[in-house]
Amino acid sequence: MTFDERMFSGMGVLAAVVKGGSFAAAAEALDMTPSGVSRAIARLEQRLAVRLFERTTRSVSLSEEGRRLYDQIAPLLSALEEAAGTMAEGRQSVRGRLRVNIDPFFSRLILGPRLGSFMRRHPDLRLDLITREQLGDMVAEGFDLAIRFGEPASSSLISRKLLDTRILTVASPAYIKAHGRPDTPRELESGKHVCIQYRDPETGRPFAWNVKRGRKLIALRVDGPLLVNDVGTMHSACLAGFGVAQVMELGVENLLAEGRLINLLPHWSDERFPLHAFYPSRNYLPAKTRAFLDFVLSITGQAAGD
Repeated sequence: MTFDERMFSGMGVLAAVVKGGSFAAAAEALDMTPSGVSRAIARLEQRLAVRLFERTTRSVSLSEEGRRLYDQIAPLLSALEEAAGTMAEGRQSVRGRLRVNIDPFFSRLILGPRLGSFMRRHPDLRLDLITREQLGDMVAEGFDLAIRFGEPASSSLISRKLLDTRILTVASPAYIKAHGRPDTPRELESGKHVCIQYRDPETGRPFAWNVKRGRKLIALRVDGPLLVNDVGTMHSACLAGFGVAQVMELGVENLLAEGRLINLLPHWSDERFPLHAFYPSRNYLPAKTRAFLDFVLSITGQAAGD
């Protein structure tokens, strides 16, 4: 005998009649008409070839076969209701394990110092932060959320912009003293200046150097002996006076304010770099994912306003 959706529905109706004590009570509980309940029971009896209820004008009671069937399905239906309830609770409660693919620089500089307050607010959450240079296939690898810099590639993932940060061309006072300060962006192409390049983790090639003023964008052809894939190393080399670097303003605000780094081209600082959150679907976003996303939005809003 094939177990299909109608049979499953009929067994749910059977349980409702038993719990309510009548077809009318079952109809009210299931938001059905009494005749609809009667038809559902009749179809189930026909499929099983047994009489499930003894009916009189005044009462309805389980037959012997009906009692035997109900005793077997009641625990199963109860378990299904409990499972559905657990799923509904999971959509509302911040609990369980949350796996996040996150940019190392953002995790270390912006997120890490603030994580304690988030974790204390959600003691039933187990947060698994994986710092990676690349997004990869977040669904296949079991990630619930990803936080990455850069423009989103075309994909089925939902993306949400968290902030834009300016791209600045900077050097230390020691470098400027030794090599001078460029008067125009094109001077960086002359070979007079040492440019520290940063490897794009998605392509493996150095990031292109662009400067922007209003709507005018200039693509610079720069070269240099040092190529890095770690923001901290780039900052350190630049601070030590080795060369010029293009950096995100996010994370160097204090260095600029203290004069340890100098924005070499203040009138060409309109180029921006975004930070995005990625997740598989906008439908039925679990409470744990929504809570972490709201937390990141709150701190990126603060960072963008600093």
